Amino acid sequence: MGELKRTPLFPVYQDFNAKTVDFGGWEMPVQFVGIKDEHHTTREKAGLFDVSHMGEILVEGPDSEAYLQKMLTNDLSKASINQAQYTIMCYEDGGTIDDLLVYKLDESKYFLVVNAANTEKDYDWLKEHAEGDVTVRNVTPDYVQIALQGPKAETILQQLTEEDLSEIKFFRFKQDVQLNGIEHGAIISRTGYTGEDGFEIYINHASGVELWRAILKAGEAHGVTPVGLGARDTLRFEANLALYGQELSKDITPVEAGLGFAVKAKKEADFIGKEVLAEQKANGPKRKLVGLEMMDKGIPRHGYDVLKDGENVGFITSGTQSPTLGKNVGLALVQAEYVNEGETLEVQVRKRTLEAKIVPTPFYKRK
Repeated sequence: MGELKRTPLFPVYQDFNAKTVDFGGWEMPVQFVGIKDEHHTTREKAGLFDVSHMGEILVEGPDSEAYLQKMLTNDLSKASINQAQYTIMCYEDGGTIDDLLVYKLDESKYFLVVNAANTEKDYDWLKEHAEGDVTVRNVTPDYVQIALQGPKAETILQQLTEEDLSEIKFFRFKQDVQLNGIEHGAIISRTGYTGEDGFEIYINHASGVELWRAILKAGEAHGVTPVGLGARDTLRFEANLALYGQELSKDITPVEAGLGFAVKAKKEADFIGKEVLAEQKANGPKRKLVGLEMMDKGIPRHGYDVLKDGENVGFITSGTQSPTLGKNVGLALVQAEYVNEGETLEVQVRKRTLEAKIVPTPFYKRK
């Protein structure tokens, strides 16, 4: 075990005596005041997240779009400047390398936001397959990424800028936004990973701590609180947003994970994994991701077996007691013939076999 990496915002964790953990080689806060409190505050007011451990990769050059069309499953030709797109990078067999966001900065300049633990792997894969007139650079150390999520997010952030934030629609962004008293301009987007409204702010690493404290001060009257990885996970889970390493992996395709909307099998470009994914979209995958609600008392955890009449038919990818619903629920990858709504299955929780039923997802949807 080498020394854990720290984001430029690490000093602010000490302001709250945050509890930190090893997350993909980074020392990150799992909670500041308590997971359930942070979860509810994000749903009802606003939560502030340090997501600077995420990776940023810049792809630029005249052939950038053609190259990325080959590397990624979604259709980048449909994106306009200042639009973000959710997409996936796959192996030839359809297994997932990573799920990511692509920001179209200009006609030949793209900003890729990738999962923290996958940054080096993604960068190496992109470099290895680079072709045409493109440059690929890992610019992760240059940036701090802060997410402000929740119904009060716009009201809070608007206090810090003259830019009209209401103009930033879902999966759109603005570049070089000036924030009061902050030296560097920022990219501000509206994509979200909590099921709530909110913003992601990408800014030069040197301005990170100052901006974090400015947002907390602006949000004081609105009940904003810093939020750790614990509540980030329960929030995204309730909204049925995939987590790499759980709902997605080298052994799970995006179609199996219910992300077929981001796999454009009919696009002209021959992207890596296209053949397998096109077949799965046309004929249905052999496994599907479903929501489970526990009928018996017990929490379905990642990796637990899912059974039907004692036979193994799948496994839990994520599960917890939902803070919003107060129910024990899970996501499970299950053989396709058992994925009918209302179907009763069993979850092997240690030595006990507990009853569960298939329910619709997402478990939580913002009103």
